Amino acid sequence: MARKHPPAEKAYRNLEFLTSREARTIRLLAEYLEPESRFEKYRVEDTIVFFGSARAQPDTIGSNPRLDRYYGDAEELARRLTIWSKGLSNSKHRFIVCSGGGPGIMEAANRGASLAKGLSVGLGISLPLEQSINQYVSRELGFEFHYFFMRKFWLVYLSKALVIFPGGFGTMDELFEVLTLVQTRKATRPRPIVLFGEEFWRAAVNWDALVDWGVIDADDLDLFRVCATVDQAYDFLTSELSRIHALAETARPG
Repeated sequence: MARKHPPAEKAYRNLEFLTSREARTIRLLAEYLEPESRFEKYRVEDTIVFFGSARAQPDTIGSNPRLDRYYGDAEELARRLTIWSKGLSNSKHRFIVCSGGGPGIMEAANRGASLAKGLSVGLGISLPLEQSINQYVSRELGFEFHYFFMRKFWLVYLSKALVIFPGGFGTMDELFEVLTLVQTRKATRPRPIVLFGEEFWRAAVNWDALVDWGVIDADDLDLFRVCATVDQAYDFLTSELSRIHALAETARPG
């Protein structure tokens, strides 16, 4: 009697194949389609994205006061924006706080949204030395990406505003990619961009020198607004979002 072979493994269950070089296209599609499906399920269409250093910590435990002060600012700004968004009479728009999902400024933004009892998104990335998704991300909206460019796609695609806090190489990379997309009109929808922390940004990037050297136009400096306080950033963002999306005015939260 002939021996029966066990059933052959289906390709979509073959982990060795799915993690192989040949299946890279499938993995890329998964990092596009799975987030898209979840965003549609939870009606996430409009986000306010926070970028910034993973090294910032709350004042109570931090050891770098110049950087750590921005943790509290990010938390408070995210909290106030979430309260403002929840109070909008136009139910079409829910401006949900979104971050890279990690520690530092990212955690602070998600924490602020959580304090306001709002949803928040965390778009994490698998890195050797980074922590996993922070505890303040809404459980159903926590993602873990393998590919940086797919993560960046989702960070920008749903964004209606961006706030960039002080940060290192990763933050600079995200900032300049966003500015490039806006400058070249690859990102066609208007979106206010805030560089938060005037002291840091004036020291870290010599914007006037870029104009003097002729590598950017003076008008390119209008692509973003440098803000020094939570009040400045909040007023600018809510005003611009209301103007762009014709939102009903709401009372300013305390």
